[in-house]
Amino acid sequence: METKLNELMETGFKFNGHKCPAIPFGIRAGLAALKKLGVENASNTKLYCIAETGPVHAMQCFIDGVQVTTGCTFGEGNIENTNFGKQAFTLIDVIEKKSVRVVVKPEFQKNMLASEFVKLRSQGIETEDVDPEIVYPLIQQVMTLPDSELMTVSEVKETDFKPPKCTFNLIICEECGEGVFENGIRYRNGKFICQSCFNNL
Repeated sequence: METKLNELMETGFKFNGHKCPAIPFGIRAGLAALKKLGVENASNTKLYCIAETGPVHAMQCFIDGVQVTTGCTFGEGNIENTNFGKQAFTLIDVIEKKSVRVVVKPEFQKNMLASEFVKLRSQGIETEDVDPEIVYPLIQQVMTLPDSELMTVSEVKETDFKPPKCTFNLIICEECGEGVFENGIRYRNGKFICQSCFNNL
């Protein structure tokens, strides 16, 4: 298990582009969700993830770790983000119609936000420029603490969630002339237009 965790962590660092404690945290959380559901990582569209993280806050790399672990990625189209600003996500087994929600414990969030690493990041110092001797102890802490101190994993719940359908239908926007897949098209004044044009008209 330790070998697998280390391999996932290295994959996560490469996927994200730098080393920070939020990535292994997401990996741990993803593993906890998979274990609770009793499933392996995503195979085709078996799993779907609803992330609650959103942009522009500390520890937003968390969801990259979740993607690496679960196999739910934005490229595969089996993850979405509600932008609630929470370090939380719901993992759904679409076939078995069951789900589990994982949320990071506020106590741990507060401790992490009080660390020297986050203080430096809040001053505008990029992650790769922070001394590894400051970053690595936090990564090790995330990797070794029991799940019960890091996160809350809900009981498995039944769900009737239906993932969005993939579309192959392309429509040309009648304002800008760009191609738009039909689930992104809008209709106004007798014209099919893309969302960018729709919002600017």
